[in-house]
Amino acid sequence: MSYLIKIAIRQFHIMIWSTTYIPKNRPPGAPPLVFHRDSPYFMFTPNDVVTVWIALDDMSPELGPLEYVKSSHQWGDGRVGSSSSFFQSDNGKNLLYSAAKFEGIEDPERSLEITSTAGMRAGGLSIHNGKTWHGSGRNCSTNRPRRGIGLHFILGNARFTNDARKSKLWSRYIPDIESIDNVDLSRMELPEEDFPMVWKAHNDCK
Repeated sequence: MSYLIKIAIRQFHIMIWSTTYIPKNRPPGAPPLVFHRDSPYFMFTPNDVVTVWIALDDMSPELGPLEYVKSSHQWGDGRVGSSSSFFQSDNGKNLLYSAAKFEGIEDPERSLEITSTAGMRAGGLSIHNGKTWHGSGRNCSTNRPRRGIGLHFILGNARFTNDARKSKLWSRYIPDIESIDNVDLSRMELPEEDFPMVWKAHNDCK
């Protein structure tokens, strides 16, 4: 898997931020997961992110499997959204359509090419660039959750941006020292206990 990650992110030192297991990630009857990108929520520089999602259940269509918008990793950064809008009562694609129109894509409701993980068996996985727009539909099952494990990989030379101080998610990883407010976080290495290096290239790797 490390080889695949290296190819996807085009670098030789890979660090993992988190392994996330949410048993009730998509419980029966859950609303759509709004289409979004992962990268804007990762306050690092460089901001490259690769996500590996491992299915813990067979992804039947009724569960609302993950869906990816083909070539959307090449779009600009015009629209982001917020974590507070991850779950919507509508179809979850309003932000996606807005971003597509911002890219000059006409009639995105009809023209976007969306690939689904429907049919993936438990234990299967998908890998996507952090700039890829993705989301899922409603879990229409009455008794089956859609569960998975998310692995987020970042570059080995990644550093926090200074905006990370203001983030409820990232500020917990910043050392609690008096001088921290005067430190450029881009010069601080990420703590090894929270961001372990999972793969390094040998000197003879090209």
